[in-house]
Order: sequence, then structure tokens, then C-alpha cells
Amino acid sequence: MTGLVLAWPGLAAADPVTDAKIAALEEQLALLQAQIADLKVSTSASISALRSDATTTSATIANGKPTIATPDGTFSATLHGVMQLDTAKYDQDDRLPAAVTARDLSGGANFRRARIGVDGKVFGNFDYNILFEFGGSGAEDAGRVQELWLQYSGLKPLRFRIGAFAPPLGLEDAASVNGSLFPERPAVADIARGLAGADTRIGGGVIGNGDHWFASAIATGPLVQSLNSGATAFNAPIFDEQQGYALRVAGMPLHGFDWLVHVGANASIVAQPTDLGASAGTRYALQLRERPELRVDGTRLVDTGQIDAKGAQAYGLELAAQKQNLLIQGEYFDISLDRRNPAVGASDPSFNGWYVEGSWVLTGERRKYNIGAAAFDAPGVDKPFDPSNGQWGAWELAARYSTIDLNYAEDSLIAADRVRGGQQDIWTLGVNWFPNPAVKFMLDYYDVSVDRKNTTGAAIGQDYRALNLRSQIAF
Repeated sequence: MTGLVLAWPGLAAADPVTDAKIAALEEQLALLQAQIADLKVSTSASISALRSDATTTSATIANGKPTIATPDGTFSATLHGVMQLDTAKYDQDDRLPAAVTARDLSGGANFRRARIGVDGKVFGNFDYNILFEFGGSGAEDAGRVQELWLQYSGLKPLRFRIGAFAPPLGLEDAASVNGSLFPERPAVADIARGLAGADTRIGGGVIGNGDHWFASAIATGPLVQSLNSGATAFNAPIFDEQQGYALRVAGMPLHGFDWLVHVGANASIVAQPTDLGASAGTRYALQLRERPELRVDGTRLVDTGQIDAKGAQAYGLELAAQKQNLLIQGEYFDISLDRRNPAVGASDPSFNGWYVEGSWVLTGERRKYNIGAAAFDAPGVDKPFDPSNGQWGAWELAARYSTIDLNYAEDSLIAADRVRGGQQDIWTLGVNWFPNPAVKFMLDYYDVSVDRKNTTGAAIGQDYRALNLRSQIAF
């Protein structure tokens, strides 16, 4: 029986090669299944991370300004605030003319600006700004809208804005009040901006800029109405609101590594003055007046009084030059009013004014030129205040001369033609200290001369001096 092999029908003998191939395929299949499971886990984790990143916000504080934003910047909210406390002393003649005893200016302290607000982005291309003001001129006020606007910035280089804001009407007007060279704008610049622009003006239009140019065109309406107890002028009934236009073109056609030249032109046009109604003393009244570039006392020393007008125009020219840490700038304005139904012999009055100012940053920093506004901002602070390390912040010397003439035919024999608003000339010297980018102190000396007559021809002008200290924090 040795060597006898029995085989049942249909039963094949085992093949070692085939078995090995099957085992290898099973092993590869198991490995592939494990890799697929790992890929599912990894993909799920990545999707969760992406979803988390899309909804996670980050909080930062830059120069004291808190910001909350999504990582892609599509949504953001930045809290900002301003405190400007002025403390002034007026040095007037002991014996003022009898006619100006009510113009004895009061020194003391005043929160010129006390602002809190938020700005940011929604859905990427929409910008917004909400700002409330609690400060004032001569006295603080209840809260009121300072700025409240929406802007679309998706069609660069243009930005389309609507709401309540101050249209940029000149070199000084376009600059941020937080980085201003002096506590107040030059009188003529403030008067010109007040025709169709100024703070809290409701309007809408387009603003654009490139690397070296800026342009804006804004259609404007009334100021935001306030019913605060101190704002009695806003409580009068209004039948038709003012309509106007604010236009500006500017830029720096000449520039180099450490120098630039700025030029610009602007126009503030009132197409339709406010209609105060038939019962008002002057139905369509336009009035040019201004405080002497300091507002601890709110008295206006130059004032045309109400002029019945059907329109007004203010045209301005801008020029500035900067070389390293030295800056000189100036503007000229021509202002005219169109009388409504003038009396016999009365003509359309016109006024003018200009200023020149300059600064020298002693510590070497230079004032920043912001092409987005075509204006100069505060200098950087290379060495923030830190006495232990011998750092004292940025220091700046400043000087300004400004003049505004609100007289027109003041000696005319025709009373209806005369406007005796007065002429105001101011010399100002200042020292500015920036301990850091958020804090600022300003010490300014004023020499003011006002030449003015009243309706009877009596002199009601005066000369005086003033000293003001401003303490500021802005973020």
C-alpha cells in the first residue's frame, strides 16, 4: 500500500502560491480600509477647524484702540473715544468800552470734545462710523450725534458715503482734530466749512483717492437737529431745509524721499438756504460768525448778523510744503453771499481771509501725510515717554497767523449795503507734547485783535491775550 494516494472527486490539492496571493490581497485590503478611516477622521477635523476659524473673532489693542474682528477682516468693530480738556486764562483790558462790557471773556475749563463711538466693517466692503459728542464750546452739552454714516468701499478707488459727517472742505478741515496743530481751526477755515459742511452735516456723495491725489463731491443738507436744552437755535421751526454742495480736489504733485508739496482747491456752496418761515425776522438767513480760535468762552467777536440770502459760495485754495520734520501750510478763502430781494443800493457782500501756519518737530519725527484725506496728521512718536530709559516722547513747536475780514462796505452811506462783521487778526504760538500716540498736551499763547463797529458806527472791537492748556487722550 506504500505510495498509494487517494483523491476524492472535485477535491483539488492545496496550492501554496495561490494561498499566499490571497493573503497578500487581504492584507492590502485591510490596510486600505484603515487609510480610508483615517482620511475620514482627518477630513472631518479639517472641516470643523475651518468652520471654527470662520466664526472665531480676535481682539487686539493698537495704540490704545480696542478692536474686535474676524480673521479675514470681513467684520470688525473698533471702539474709539476722545477727551479734550481746555483750561484758559484771558488777559483783557481793565476798562472795556461800554458797548462791549458783555464781551468780557470768561476763563476757566471746558471739555471741548468728549466723544465715544465705534467704527468698523460689515460684510467686507461696507464701512460704518457711529460717534456721539458730549463736549461743547463754552459749556458741555447733553449727548448728541456727531457722526453717523454708512460707506461702500467695494469700487476702489471710490468710496460712497451717506449719513451725518463733516465733508472735507479744505486742508485744515480734512485733518483729524485729534492730531491738529492748534486747538481750533483758523477762523476763516471754520467759517467757510460752516456754509455747506461742518460737523453733524447730513449728506451723501463720493470720496476717492490714489497714491498722490484726492477728490470728493458731497451733496449736503441740514445739520443733525438737537433738542437739547442749551441748543435753543435748533428748536425754531424749519419749513425747507438747506441744500448745498461740498467739493474738493487735492494732492501732492511734487514729492521725494523726505519732502512733498501739497496743492488743492475746494468749494462750499449753499444752493438753497433754510426757510425759517414767513413769521421769522429774516426768512432765508445766512450768518457768518466765529469765535477767536479758542472756545473756553463761547463768545463770537466777529459776526455779520443775519443776511437775507438766496445762496452763498466759499472758494478756497490750499498750499503746503513739508521737508523732513518741518511743515508750512496755508489757505485762502473768498466768501460771497447772494442777497434775496435787496434794497435799493444794496449789493451782494463778499468777504475773505487767510492763514499761514508751520511746525517744527524738535525730536525729529515728521507729521504724517494721509492721502486718504489729503491732510496732515500728528507726528509719530519714535520714543514714547519713559523717563527711566531717557525717552521723552515727541515735542513740536508751532506758529500761526490768521485773519478774517467780515466787513463789507462798512462806511457806505447806504445802510442796507453795510455789513459790519468786523476784522479779526490772531497770532498764535504753541508747544505740543506727544508722550505717546494716544496722549497729547498743547500749550498755546494767543494775541488777538478785533476791529469792529456797531450799527451806529461806535467801535466795539478789542485787543487781548490768552493762554490755553489742552489735555487730550484719543484712541
